Amino acid sequence: MTSKPAAAATRSTVYGYPRQGQNRELKKAIEGYWKGRVTADTLRSTAADLRRTNWQQLAEAGIDEVPTGDFSYYDHVLDTTVMVGAIPERHRDAVTADTLDGYFAMARGTQDVAPLEMTKWFDTNYHYLVPELGPDTVFTADSAKQVAELKEALAQGLTARPVLVGPVTYLLLAKPAPGVAADFEPLTLLDRLLPVYAEVLADLRAAGAEWVQIDEPALVQDRTPAELNAAERAYRDLGALTDRPKLLVASYFDRLGDALPVLAKAPVDGLALDFTESAAANLDALAAVGGLPGKRLVAGVVNGRNIWVNDLEKSLATLGTLLGLADRVDVSSSCSLLHVPIDTALERDIEPQILRWLAFAKQKTAEIVTLAKGLAQGTGAITAELAANRADLASRAGSPITHDPAVRARTAAVTEADARRSQPYAERATAQRAHLGLPLLPTTTIGSFPQTGELRTARADLRGGRTDTAGYEERIKAEIQEVISFQEKTGIDVLVHGEPERNDMVQYFAEQLTGFLATQHGWVQSYGTRYVRPPILAGDISRPEPMTVRWTTYAQSLTSRPVKGMLTGPVTMLAWSFVRDDQPLGDTARQVALALRDEVSDLEAAGTSVIQVDEPALRETLPLRSADHPAYLAWATEAFRLSTSSVRPDTQIHTHMCYAEFGDIVQAIDDLDADVISLEAARSHMQVARELAAHGYPREAGPGVYDIHSPRVPSTQEAAELLRTGLKAIPAERLWVNPDCGLKTRGWPETRASLENLVAAARTVRGELSES
Repeated sequence: MTSKPAAAATRSTVYGYPRQGQNRELKKAIEGYWKGRVTADTLRSTAADLRRTNWQQLAEAGIDEVPTGDFSYYDHVLDTTVMVGAIPERHRDAVTADTLDGYFAMARGTQDVAPLEMTKWFDTNYHYLVPELGPDTVFTADSAKQVAELKEALAQGLTARPVLVGPVTYLLLAKPAPGVAADFEPLTLLDRLLPVYAEVLADLRAAGAEWVQIDEPALVQDRTPAELNAAERAYRDLGALTDRPKLLVASYFDRLGDALPVLAKAPVDGLALDFTESAAANLDALAAVGGLPGKRLVAGVVNGRNIWVNDLEKSLATLGTLLGLADRVDVSSSCSLLHVPIDTALERDIEPQILRWLAFAKQKTAEIVTLAKGLAQGTGAITAELAANRADLASRAGSPITHDPAVRARTAAVTEADARRSQPYAERATAQRAHLGLPLLPTTTIGSFPQTGELRTARADLRGGRTDTAGYEERIKAEIQEVISFQEKTGIDVLVHGEPERNDMVQYFAEQLTGFLATQHGWVQSYGTRYVRPPILAGDISRPEPMTVRWTTYAQSLTSRPVKGMLTGPVTMLAWSFVRDDQPLGDTARQVALALRDEVSDLEAAGTSVIQVDEPALRETLPLRSADHPAYLAWATEAFRLSTSSVRPDTQIHTHMCYAEFGDIVQAIDDLDADVISLEAARSHMQVARELAAHGYPREAGPGVYDIHSPRVPSTQEAAELLRTGLKAIPAERLWVNPDCGLKTRGWPETRASLENLVAAARTVRGELSES
């Protein structure tokens, strides 16, 4: 049967698009600017070229309305901080002297000035710069970036829609500035902020904007009545403005819940909602409030966060249901396409059969255009596309790649006892202290050391056949020797081998496990100029052979001090991959956990006494709605324990987490039953140490004293002061000294200086403790 075309004109659009360029041109230009090899004018020209290319590609694909303002040199929340004039006091001189350098100083810091805190954007692996606000914050409008980028798109003859981070979300993401009372609530500044948004909206209207998209993803989280009232007030006031464009309020990543009726009744001109599986409840909720009569609905039916082809017929059915609920229904992705790679056509090493199952940003825009055409003209207009889509979906469902009976049988046989250590922590701690003989306030690092240009070149030469395996391995051995030697001379207590052989903490393992696919060009922004290539989890997971034992054992042969074995945990393997959507995440996590369990056992058998299984994504992957937390945390913590519970009591299990809000998962951290946890704490001034203490966390912990996402070198005094702060919350016999995160992105000179200062700080504080 052929469906009827939509009654009103249907448009296709997206919320945002990848910023980096097909060959990561933006990354190269920005890093070149930081190093003084690229001028500011060249950087700006490169950025403008990338924006034009993106818009042109979208237009040529058939997208009717392109987004503007979603482009960023570093982070769109930082751009919003600039737009509303909320520059921290410590950065104002730098911003006044040079806006571009001041912008990067806020993001990265300088030797003398700390950067803004960085944390995860909702439940994604994208990091944003946290606004710092206080009762004395004065907002001032700066719409220059938004207006300029809108004019660029309009000059190309395109229909363009500026995108802003909404005022409610901006304030809910903010934290009290340094020196401001911890209980200060940035949302109390809403009435002060709204006139600034009004000014920006007026400027955009004057520049030619018909519509402006205002993103409010914070409203898909649990919100108090006071927060919902703030949202109601914000859009009542903005909607009442006379000098404004039409307002499209957007949400994504989950269902709106109690915020939906608030926004549906607001005097705005349209809503953009997520209608993918994770937010399917939005459809029923929209019907329950009577729809959006007289308003525009942008329906996010193409998943903007994963890379599997859309089920076009299923999406058309959803769109058809929505037709009666709004004045006009337009078709979009569920969120910005920032979270997926650019184009599958660049992938030469993935089998053509499997490539048919995948849709990156360019393919997703084609799906959106096809769905808009089908909705507007009827399914008869897209017969060929629907047939091809059915074939692609059937190919994946029937492929032997997705099902391994042996893996499924092993997973089904897991018992509760398999996920428990043989002895309680108190007994293990006694055995481990006797076995390892570490001093008070032991020092260590998180795992990786600088990934130099020489190392990256060596890997590229191996892939390109310009060097043989033997030559490459000699280079890796030399690097490990240097890393071990430096740590011994510096006085670090528990060493690492530096991970010179690893391209990425997830990809490295994915390339050695069955069921994963690796891309060559599937780059996705994590933060700033840091891009990752998330593997694709396409089938059942197993470990054909040991993955890390050889290099860990080699490193241990070079020293009498303990060398940590380094693994990436099951939740993080999932969170930083594109996961399969054809089975529950918990089932996939158990498969990964069993593969890692085999690796942990082999490391221990090879003589490794300290094994770290990193889970930085445990908090990141926490569902946005509290009702969904228990089920997630149950399988997530079980998967970690399943990975690590096979070892002897005197083998010390570490884990690591970074750049997230940990306060609401402290019980889950406890439930991991790791012997030691290291956590990011430098930018947040040891907040996590206080949170662990408030919970009564009984195990050992290393809140970081060195912020590795900034090029600045912390002084011995600075690191010692952070340690003293940590000691107020964690007893000395349970406190470790370490950086916030791995050192992969740092250079050797700053790494040497920072770790020397870190060890000196530990010695200083040890001395103080011995004298007290």
